[in-house]
Amino acid sequence: MIETGTLWTVIILLGLGSFGLRFMFTGLVGNRAMPDWLLRHLRYTAVAILPALVAPQVVWPVATGGAFDIPRASAAVAALMVGLLTKNVIMAMLSGVLTLYGLLYLLG
Repeated sequence: MIETGTLWTVIILLGLGSFGLRFMFTGLVGNRAMPDWLLRHLRYTAVAILPALVAPQVVWPVATGGAFDIPRASAAVAALMVGLLTKNVIMAMLSGVLTLYGLLYLLG
């Protein structure tokens, strides 16, 4: 069990770090033009976050005790394919959800 003081120290330091990162772009650099190379890299940040959050749940799902299973892998592939073909995030997510729950229903 974590002590209360340690927990609050971590929460406060993470909050300050998060504020500092945001302040760098909005407070200090907000009124200046950013270089093209930085803008190009920042454009891909949001695209990289969702796969980074989803990948561990596909490869080592908690629901199966960390064992790989076909419904989750199939849902990931379906979402990837629909996303690549349609360039529509909502459609990709919906196809993944429908595939996952459809296969869980059929196999369960």
